[in-house]
Amino acid sequence: MNIALFGYGKMGKEIEQIALQRNHTIVLKIDKHNINDITQQQLKQADVAIEFSTPDTVIENIYKCFDANLPIVVGATGWYNKFDEIKQACLKNNQSLFYATNFSLGVNLFFKMNEQIAKMMNGFSDYEVAMQEIHHIHKLDKPSGTAITTAERVLANHAQKNKWSIATNADKNLFIDVVRTDEVPGTHTVSYTSAVDEISITHKAFNRKGFALGAVLAAEFILHKKGVYTMNDLLNL
Repeated sequence: MNIALFGYGKMGKEIEQIALQRNHTIVLKIDKHNINDITQQQLKQADVAIEFSTPDTVIENIYKCFDANLPIVVGATGWYNKFDEIKQACLKNNQSLFYATNFSLGVNLFFKMNEQIAKMMNGFSDYEVAMQEIHHIHKLDKPSGTAITTAERVLANHAQKNKWSIATNADKNLFIDVVRTDEVPGTHTVSYTSAVDEISITHKAFNRKGFALGAVLAAEFILHKKGVYTMNDLLNL
């Protein structure tokens, strides 16, 4: 499989290593230094694109892939305010989009666990639910896409909160404490705290390899498919 790689930072290099180990070829590497050099001819060399660039470039890159009839796997976050528009464009033009806020198998199991725990805790008003996410200092979006997805899963199953917030711990807000420090790959915690005890569930990534493997598996999955897919489709969750 020939892969076009958008974003060639630390994550992009991890994806490259995994892809090569799985006998794929990287035919195009795009980063901030050559972002304006992308042509349809270049994109047509690839069978699939993997997108881990920035919130400022991801939407343009998605549309370039649609124009080239190139399936795209999107791991960059910070673009979900345009998700409905992009989904409609994908379906209308018979294109292929695989998106995830996190490609780690463990994180996607963490999402499912939090849905179940939120349902269980919904009737216990003595427990205050809150979140924390910790990432490296280079991460641009706050909160992380993984934190937002986790919060949305909790809110869908926990009637005591109406929305998430990083600014205030008001009664009806699910507060997300955002921490940027060192080179932390990603730690996410959901806690339920009462006056007498605390219940918490945490996912801690040790490195980027799990994310990179999931992205390459997603690229293998979406090849020759049309439509919009997520990790739930890949993992059959």
